[in-house]
Amino acid sequence: MNPKKDLLSLNELSAGELRAILSQARVFKQNRLAKERRIFADRTAVLIFEKPSLRTRITFETAVHELGGHAITLTSENVGIGKRESPEDIARNLERWVHLIVVRTFSHAMVEQLAKSSSVPVINALTDIHHPCQALAFALTLDERFGADSLKNIAFIGDGNNVCNSIALLCAKLGYRFTVACPPGYEPSPELWGHIRRIAADSGAVLTIVHDPKEAVAGAMAVYTDVWASMGQENEAAKRARDFAAFQVNADLLSCAPSDAVVSHCLPAHRGEEITSEVLDSKQSVAFDEAENRLHVQKAVIDHLVS
Repeated sequence: MNPKKDLLSLNELSAGELRAILSQARVFKQNRLAKERRIFADRTAVLIFEKPSLRTRITFETAVHELGGHAITLTSENVGIGKRESPEDIARNLERWVHLIVVRTFSHAMVEQLAKSSSVPVINALTDIHHPCQALAFALTLDERFGADSLKNIAFIGDGNNVCNSIALLCAKLGYRFTVACPPGYEPSPELWGHIRRIAADSGAVLTIVHDPKEAVAGAMAVYTDVWASMGQENEAAKRARDFAAFQVNADLLSCAPSDAVVSHCLPAHRGEEITSEVLDSKQSVAFDEAENRLHVQKAVIDHLVS
């Protein structure tokens, strides 16, 4: 029997597995309702959402359904991880009923605890440190635009947050160039960045942190941004708005990037803050293509974990 696999971050995937998942995602997208791909038939996934969700919930529920399975969505009021019941006890219950656990929560340690205690696969649908499915959807979107075999040059403008961490890991694994532009004090954590840099040393990826967004986008084929204050950081919103004011992705910033560069955002966007509507709604924007691709990469992740 094969050992149980999880997707808690892109650390669990080799470069070869990343490429295989992206390749399978393209197959799922081309043959969206093909009956022979119902690899989750007669199985159940539980989706635990302790944070609000539109894209993640709809795409995971749809992915499970289209793969032949049944999805049960629970909110924090239903479960109360770590409050009503420990992560370990929740996992030991769920593993006896369902075949897959998908978790969107605040603490990455919580997802790690669930995975450690569960005999069925666990997927991280977002934590404070990692957002692996978002990075995979971005990768698929870039492959569609620039080709799967092309080396990518990506600039991330904004906070060194969970999305930034996962895209950095993706680039480090696949040998891409990745530049983060953020105000001083908002860089990815030194411990995690050091870990990612060690992976990059083996793959040939070039990872850089700068504090000038125009420097970051020069030569970039893709410019990515995210909200300045993530869920749980609302009390910091005013200070972050001041600190990030010069890091808005707008037409002026994009004039410093190549003319064929694309722009993306994990959504939801705060239009007029980290990105302007002019850019988000432009022909350069692939944010909504990326949102669509969440469905297909999540199917491929489920396929990878349960087949």
